[in-house]
This record gives sequence, structure tokens and C-alpha cells, in this order.
Amino acid sequence: MTDYAMIAFAYLLGSVSAAIIVCKLMGLPDPRSQGSGNPGATNVLRVGGKGPAAITLLVDTLKGFIPVLAAKYMGMSPLLVGLVGLAAFFGHLFPVFFGFKGGKGVATMLGVLFGLNLLVGAATGLTWLLIAKVFKLSSLSALIATALAPFYIFFLTPYPEWLPIISFMTLVLFWRHKSNIQNILSGKEGKIGKK
Repeated sequence: MTDYAMIAFAYLLGSVSAAIIVCKLMGLPDPRSQGSGNPGATNVLRVGGKGPAAITLLVDTLKGFIPVLAAKYMGMSPLLVGLVGLAAFFGHLFPVFFGFKGGKGVATMLGVLFGLNLLVGAATGLTWLLIAKVFKLSSLSALIATALAPFYIFFLTPYPEWLPIISFMTLVLFWRHKSNIQNILSGKEGKIGKK
């Protein structure tokens, strides 16, 4: 029962939309009605600037990190720890508190990766930063970083149970970014910080 409760907790925590709450508390437009329409840190950057975006990024990352870390400290098996992370990720994508219409999951997935293994999280985060520095495209950075995450899991952790879970998360994240992929290919994708 504790395992199921932890998975449910992770989903509910993931369902808390930092972008919507931060924008509401700071008197900013609802991110679902502005910019790209995505309730995530990149769109909050567009509609509200660096401060609100940084808070959103931190909270969305913690939504993935906290339940995974808690599951590990509770002694749950590697497979269940991975499933807790998956639940938090899906909570962000399909939040029960916001009509099951959530963000794209990049920051929450990064939090999950940090919770699973600090080196994996750091490698993924640094990959994002490097690509973002060069190309100024948040979506491209996210796609490349998460595409490499399964390889980081394979080479940097001793738990093969995590590989299919993280690979599945990557595939779902690519699906959520399908419009961004089309925009990248057509040269229409907005650059980081551009209104």
C-alpha cells in the first residue's frame, strides 16, 4: 500500500502547475493564454521575465526530484523508484488539478533524473545548457538533452530497470514537442527570451 500511495503522491505533486500558480500570484497573464500557450518555464520567461521563470523552473524540477528522492530513502526497489518518477512526470503532463492539460515535462523529467542519480541529472542539465548556449532554442536543447538521458542512465547507473522508464519518458516528451519539432525544421521556432 505504501508503494501505491507514493506513486499517487508523486502524480498529485506533479499535477501542481508551477507556471499557472506563479503567474497568478505575481499578477501575470495565464501562460496558457499567452506566448506558446504552454504552462512551463520557457513560456513564463516570455510572458513574465526571468524571475517568475526561474521560480517555475525550480518548482517544476522539485516536483520530479522530491518524490524520487523520498522513494529511494524509503527503500523502495529501483523499479518502483523509477515508476514514482514516471508518475510525477505524467502528473505534470496531465495534471488532475488543471483539467489534465499540463506542460511538456522537461523540468520535471530533469528533476526525476537528478533524483535517480546526481551525475545523470547533471549530465542532462549541462547538455541542455550547452545546446541552449549555442542555438538559443529551448525546445531543441530539451530534445537533445532528453534523447541522451537514456544513454546517461545506461552508462552512469547500475540499475537497468530505469532505462526503459527513462526511454519511455523521452519518447513521450518528443511527442509533446511535435509542434516544436515542426517549427525547428521550418525555422520558425522562437528563440530563448524572445517575446
